[in-house]
Amino acid sequence: MNTYQKRLIQLIEDQETLLNRENPPIHPGNGIFHRHSYPVLTEKHAPLFWSYDLDPESNPHLMERIGVHCVFNAGALFLDGKYYLCARVEGNDRKSFFAIAESPNGVDNFRFWNHPVTMPETEIPDTNVYDMRLTKHEDGWIYGLFCTERKDPNASTSDLSSAVAQCGITRTKDLKTWERLPDLKTPSPQQRNVVLHPEFVDGKYALYTRPQDGFIDAGSGGGIGWGLCHDMTQAIIEKESIIDQRAYHTIKESKNGQGDAPIKTDKGWLHIAHGVRGCASGLRYVLYAFMTDLNDPTNQIHSPGGFFIAPEGEELVGDVMNVAFTNGTIVNDRNEVFIYYASSDTRLHVATTTVEKLVDYVTNTPADPLYTAACVKQRNALIDRNLAYLEEKDDSLSQRIKALQICDY
Repeated sequence: MNTYQKRLIQLIEDQETLLNRENPPIHPGNGIFHRHSYPVLTEKHAPLFWSYDLDPESNPHLMERIGVHCVFNAGALFLDGKYYLCARVEGNDRKSFFAIAESPNGVDNFRFWNHPVTMPETEIPDTNVYDMRLTKHEDGWIYGLFCTERKDPNASTSDLSSAVAQCGITRTKDLKTWERLPDLKTPSPQQRNVVLHPEFVDGKYALYTRPQDGFIDAGSGGGIGWGLCHDMTQAIIEKESIIDQRAYHTIKESKNGQGDAPIKTDKGWLHIAHGVRGCASGLRYVLYAFMTDLNDPTNQIHSPGGFFIAPEGEELVGDVMNVAFTNGTIVNDRNEVFIYYASSDTRLHVATTTVEKLVDYVTNTPADPLYTAACVKQRNALIDRNLAYLEEKDDSLSQRIKALQICDY
């Protein structure tokens, strides 16, 4: 058996093991959601024929020819009983592209379709595209809103880092044939993380935006924006308003952006977003949640304090450290929720929960009081209620809880 045959057998066996591996939840969790044991998509999930020339005549050592570096930030859709992810796949050349992976259960056995998405270009070609949000709109189309990046035309020839980010728009009926529409136009110099609301609002298309002054820095951009447009085939937002503000010394002091389209519940629109703050090691990305009014999605009615999901363990390490990011959420026909979040711009995970649990979390978790003294007061109130409850209950479990601590006074 030659080198080619040995390597090919090993590659096939390794991928068969990976693709068929079950992905159980990690217990006990935090009561809100369960992480799962393994990432749902990595670079190792990419089909072998994406990277290797499989002809032994032209590639006798079975070398990787066009490598896949990482798979992360995926839009998500539940369609005809299957779970679909439109993943951001990044090659060794740093260029990202979209590819569809499907699973029968949403937590494992994800397999990519044979070919990546062939995305039509606009008159000004995209240097890079990434982070697609998929929204099944009540108008009958599935829209994909994504970031399109191009070199800043006003930058000097020697400046190879200045870029312009805008919102690219496409639509499809089957995730196979994509119609490219003109990029979104807004009053803001740059846009990222734009998400389409799934229903008409006052007869118009509603979009969550993230206005920012520069490619990286939000600048004067105040947070998650909101705007209306008449026509997605010529999408123009004339006025943006901020519906979720950035705030000093919080998880969203530097930037924040909508994750996926909000989940419609009996209590309101449930949003999962990302927040960014600066720290000694750079920017830290976490996920958080809030809720807006059913009849007025611009009116925030609940805002739990702190993060919802933060990177931990291996999630902290990757191409861009200390990042948890989501642009894809699925609610299936049993009201189970699948939150697809990427870690450190490298791999994709899933956290599972239910609509009922998320509503409980968002409506009953107290807001961030913004000051240390107020935070201590808030926590002491919880402690005092719990100690009074344990004292009143005084059963074996209550005694075991109290025995774990030292009474201070």
